[in-house]
Amino acid sequence: MRIGLLTEGGYPYVGGDARLWCDRLVRGLEQHEFDVYALSRSERQEDEGWVPLPPQVSRVRTAPLWCSEDDGVVYGRRARRRFAECYGELAAALCGVALVDPSGVPQEASAAEADRFANALYGLAELARDEGGLAGALRSDTAVRALERACRAPGAQRAAREARVPDLLAVAEGLERALRPLSLDWYEDDGLGAVDLCHAASGGTAAVPGLLARHFFGTPLLVTEYGVRLRTHYLTARDATPPIRALLAAFHGRLAAEIYRRAAVITPGNAHARRWQERCGAERGKLRTVYPGMDPSPFADAGETPECADPDTLVWVGRVEPAKDLVSLLHAFAEIRKEEPGTRLRIVGAPTGPEGAAYLAHCKGLAAQLFPDEADGPHAVGDNPVSFEDIGGPELPSRADAYASGALVVLSSVVEGFPVGLVEAMFCGRATVSTDVGAVVEVIGGTGLVVPPRNPRALAEACVTLLRDPERRERLGAAARARALELFTVEQNITAFHGIYLEILSRTPVRRVVLDDTGEPLPFAAPAEAHVPGRWTAPASRVVARGGPGWAMDPPDRTTPVHATEGAAR
Repeated sequence: MRIGLLTEGGYPYVGGDARLWCDRLVRGLEQHEFDVYALSRSERQEDEGWVPLPPQVSRVRTAPLWCSEDDGVVYGRRARRRFAECYGELAAALCGVALVDPSGVPQEASAAEADRFANALYGLAELARDEGGLAGALRSDTAVRALERACRAPGAQRAAREARVPDLLAVAEGLERALRPLSLDWYEDDGLGAVDLCHAASGGTAAVPGLLARHFFGTPLLVTEYGVRLRTHYLTARDATPPIRALLAAFHGRLAAEIYRRAAVITPGNAHARRWQERCGAERGKLRTVYPGMDPSPFADAGETPECADPDTLVWVGRVEPAKDLVSLLHAFAEIRKEEPGTRLRIVGAPTGPEGAAYLAHCKGLAAQLFPDEADGPHAVGDNPVSFEDIGGPELPSRADAYASGALVVLSSVVEGFPVGLVEAMFCGRATVSTDVGAVVEVIGGTGLVVPPRNPRALAEACVTLLRDPERRERLGAAARARALELFTVEQNITAFHGIYLEILSRTPVRRVVLDDTGEPLPFAAPAEAHVPGRWTAPASRVVARGGPGWAMDPPDRTTPVHATEGAAR
């Protein structure tokens, strides 16, 4: 089949989010053909170029999200009226203005509001397709005035009513950026209309082209989220004024609900993401948890020889940043040293950006303060039981060597999505002590100890418990490695998505006849999993036994398909 892979700031760019996951998926499904539709986030990302692409990637089309050039489209009077109506309905949906039926009675929200937002969104998309773009219209005074009318309309939410002119301009700018995919030239028969399935590598803006492909061509949409984009928006919008926050949050919330409503299948990467999706309106019957696939081979030697280099050493591996809460880890280690004086702590990782560098300097200073009698200087490693190191040195040439250098791996984060470093430690057969954040409990699954975040005493007690019990450490490490190899490998990820692709196609009608070079219909070109309309059950007595007694039964009801990949994905 032909897959349209939709990304935002990711594959195929060298510096993209989820680049490695997308690359492994495409390479692992070499029996399929991939068209990549990529939205870039910055000029630097485009300048860095693409990763090497495998032969199954037949086409790549890109568009920038970081800039919007004037498309030169000038609307006539009728087009301007269409834009004002659609944009006004979109703004009214965001402001919470009540719908009114022809008799003047306000309608109930929920489904009606969802349809109102969707109709406005698709109306703008159809206008962009008919007229050649929306860029100028979205930046026009008409858009700002429509937004202002919606904010001042009776029944608008309080935050919307309090919006001032700078707020309206900022919201209009945010909506223009989010709606840029509507103006792309991807929605043609030789574009997204030619694919059998759209697979969005994230929610939010990346999934908008998939929504429009479904609207224009009936192309089924699969949405994968390893980090929920709506949650990311909430976290990054804290510095905005209340009206800006409320209106943009309303847009992204309604967009997420529409994506989940129209998607054929939604694949969260963990239960944490799944709960967010359910709260945003995703139907449980559409959800299939598919864990990220990781390559265990770099950690095979460490996992197969679980003996550690130093049974009195704790190891922390990751990016040095405030969210990792190394301050709590250092205070916990001070408590550990009181119980086990010979213990050492290796903090392995590099800072990210100026904030990370400042945080690393702060942590080094704190280590010198906590252990003043054991340091040669304020920031020296010397005899200090805490060492700050990075991957690539003579002692730690790889991440596997870092995990193998200690008896226990510690995670102290206060914010965490899917804990990749924890899975790497599990591949290495190491016992772990982690804070209960993000998907940690789901990943660990009883093969390590979990404590509350920002609780140095609990973290210290758990570490001391395992340091004093080497047999328990060995049992937990072996169980952790077995769990990681079962659930978190590239193979299980690829197998799960291959099964989901077939499941979606089996429930999708054939949308076109494929022709050969001479224009004649090409036999067997449509996937064998094409949908047969209607119910096809029959009495068991009329079914011919083929291949043994297992065939003498009713075929399964197509309205409740059996998902062969559910066990693997779980």
